Amino acid sequence: MELSITQPAVKWFINEMDLKEGDFVRFFVRYGGHGGIHKGFSLGISTNDTPNDPALRTTGNGITFFVEKSDAWYFDGMNFHIKYTRKFDDIDFVIK
Repeated sequence: MELSITQPAVKWFINEMDLKEGDFVRFFVRYGGHGGIHKGFSLGISTNDTPNDPALRTTGNGITFFVEKSDAWYFDGMNFHIKYTRKFDDIDFVIK
């Protein structure tokens, strides 16, 4: 199980969330939403958390992106890749 993020996606997060070097972005499981791999659950994003017990972690431009162990079940052993989609000017989560 790995977490990766493309450089264009890192830049999108920096611009959209006004991030700077040393900041953290947490991906967490939330009840509800759509587009998730488990019915009734989806991913949320927080910039107010620091890693406590990360299962997945990567950095880009000094920003740390992570998933806590308590949310690792959501990925069920699959890799989590974050990329930028120019067509929609948005990020895309690829879990496989």
